[in-house]
Amino acid sequence: MTIADRIQTLRKQSGLSQEQLAERLDVSRQAVSKWESGQSIPDVDKIIALSELFETTTDYLLKGTQPQPDTAEKSLDSALLCAGAGTIINAAGLIAAIMVWKEWQTELSVGIGLILMLLGTGIFLAGQVIGGQKRTRAKRLFILPNIWILSFIPFSCAFNVLDGLAGGYTGLIAPVPMIGNSIPAYVLCWIGYLVICGAADLVLAKKL
Repeated sequence: MTIADRIQTLRKQSGLSQEQLAERLDVSRQAVSKWESGQSIPDVDKIIALSELFETTTDYLLKGTQPQPDTAEKSLDSALLCAGAGTIINAAGLIAAIMVWKEWQTELSVGIGLILMLLGTGIFLAGQVIGGQKRTRAKRLFILPNIWILSFIPFSCAFNVLDGLAGGYTGLIAPVPMIGNSIPAYVLCWIGYLVICGAADLVLAKKL
C-alpha cells in the first residue's frame, strides 16, 4: 500500500469527502485528489496535520509502519482519561458552587467553583502534553461540553452585576443568574446563554 492508498483509506474510514478533507487542511480539493492518485505527496506540515486528524503516526502515513499497540493504548488512556477527568471535575465545580450558594448565599461559592474548574482544565491540558496521537479526539470530547460548563459561572456573574447596575444597586456575585430587576431580563439571560454556547459548539464542532 502506498502513501496515496493510506491517505485515501484513512479519509474514507473517517467519513470525509475529498472536499471536507481539503477544508480541514486548508488546501484545495485538487491537492487532495493528487495525493490520493499518487501525482504528488503532501508537504511535511500536511503530513503532520493528516496524522493528527486521522489519529495515527507520521511513520504510518509515510512508510506504512503500524504504531506499537502498547503506545497506541497508552496514548488513548492518557489523553482521553485526562479529558474525561477534567470534564468531571469541572462539572463538579459548577455543582459545588451552586450548592454552596443555595446553602450559604456567599460569594465564596464562585471562588470554589472556579478553583475546581481551573484544576479540571489543568488536568485536560496535562493530557494534551502527554497524550500522543489521541490528543485531537480528547480535545474534541473536552471542549464541546465544557463550553457550557466553564462559561456558566462567568456568564451568571456578569448578568447579575449588569442587572444590578441597571436597577441602581450592587449586583450579587453569584454562580447562577438571579431574578433581579425584571423577569424579561432574566429570560433573555438564559436565551443568550443557550444561543451563545450553542453557536460556539456548532462552530468548534466543525473545526475540531
